Amino acid sequence: MKLIRKETPDIQAPDTAREPPWKVLVVDDEPDVRQLTALNLRDFQFENRRLELIEAGSSVEARACLAAHPDIAVALIDVVMETDDAGLQLVEAIRSELRNEMMRLIIRTGQAGVAPERYVIDHFDIDDYKDKTELTAQKLYTTVRSALKSFRDLNRIELNRQGLARVLEVTPQLYQMRCDTLSEFFRGVLTQIIGLCRLGHSGFISTIDGLLLTQEGKEVCLQAGVGEFDDPEHKQERIQEVIRMCSSSVLGQNMPAGLRSDAMIAPLRLGDRLLGYVYLESASLLIEAEREMILIMADQCAAALENMRLNMSLEESYDHVVGMLAMVAEYKDTATGAHIRRIAEYTRRLSLELGIDEKKAEAWGKASRLHDVGKVGIADAILRKPGKLTPEEYAVIKTHSDIGAAILNHDPSLALARDIAYCHHERWDGQGYPRGIAGPDIPMPARIAAVADVFDALISPRPYKDAWTIEAAMAEIEKESGSRYDPEVVQAALRLHQRGELDEILRSHGLSG
Repeated sequence: MKLIRKETPDIQAPDTAREPPWKVLVVDDEPDVRQLTALNLRDFQFENRRLELIEAGSSVEARACLAAHPDIAVALIDVVMETDDAGLQLVEAIRSELRNEMMRLIIRTGQAGVAPERYVIDHFDIDDYKDKTELTAQKLYTTVRSALKSFRDLNRIELNRQGLARVLEVTPQLYQMRCDTLSEFFRGVLTQIIGLCRLGHSGFISTIDGLLLTQEGKEVCLQAGVGEFDDPEHKQERIQEVIRMCSSSVLGQNMPAGLRSDAMIAPLRLGDRLLGYVYLESASLLIEAEREMILIMADQCAAALENMRLNMSLEESYDHVVGMLAMVAEYKDTATGAHIRRIAEYTRRLSLELGIDEKKAEAWGKASRLHDVGKVGIADAILRKPGKLTPEEYAVIKTHSDIGAAILNHDPSLALARDIAYCHHERWDGQGYPRGIAGPDIPMPARIAAVADVFDALISPRPYKDAWTIEAAMAEIEKESGSRYDPEVVQAALRLHQRGELDEILRSHGLSG
């Protein structure tokens, strides 16, 4: 994956925040020493970042400074202050109490006899030991620069460690995201990348603005935005400008004119195929380690995006298969076409009422549309007979459960629909068909579909009977609770009826309540 980033600010680009200074704590009870230190370091810069000196006249003051500035990079600490070992006790507090292993600690002392160098180095976790007489302006420069370089390198190692841990943590979440729409998935991906940038005080990013865009050929689509881009209606001009720059960069492999100096583009690639890209702007420049982590995350996001698309494609294919098979059932028995659609909605709402999560309830509703698909194998003379069936004819009708199960048994994705088609005529007391199973052994979706199926059959007119009222149908179902039907499902149906939801389904699907 190639990162495209402009190294120098464009004169037309908006001003961006300067990089924060390196913070150096100077702890010494002699004001002249602190003043001289400030004077010698007044023009100091490292990696284009100046110094911010924080002064403390005692270890007590130093502790307050540490609490106010947890991102101090280097501390120059005198030993003898309010006590003979105040500086050494401060070192111990920084390492043991504050658990700060990143800060570089340099002991400066004018009384080497009180704190001998060998003893201090052996017993305290410091990074350098200097006699104050040694610290000329040049040696102070060298000491501070070396300490800052060490601090920078340690932070990069830590950032990589945190970044790797973060990538490992969020990667399974990306693949397990269950989003109803791709837009939700895209927002989740962008949120994960932004979260990767905010790894703690070791990273220098304070605020992040970002866009996630997908690309099919030359067509670019905005999928999600955060920060400045969170309200696309009010940022259309700016968003279009970014899309234009990003498209030109990724397609032409060239540097876009006008790209902000603190911006980066992370393409979402799967092999040689470009799926899209993430555009980020920060309040400060990203360091190399942060960019590398973002690119690693972008690779994972691209793979997860493709996985999500494939998953959605499979779901769409499943919906098409269910729809086609349901149409076959409708053509076979036109009187039950609307019945099938109502069964799906009854099943969905009953499932929700029983505490089933929304996605699963939706799946159960779709699968219930195929509860009578086995009737395609029943002769029309029996299936459409206007009068009462003979025992022999009823025995033939009962085979539609086995036929339906056989039809749906050829594809694992239809296993749920198969259970419903096979078991929706089983009874809670074990007196149903085709197997005579009872109680909890009957799959829950089939128990729900059984109540939905009978309710709709009762309130629907047929050539051989008039429609029942909803009240009469519910009374009949309640009467057989615990014998024919699962009592919990019956109670759920009664609650829907009391709230008027059954009437609502009937009105919206072709029957009056």
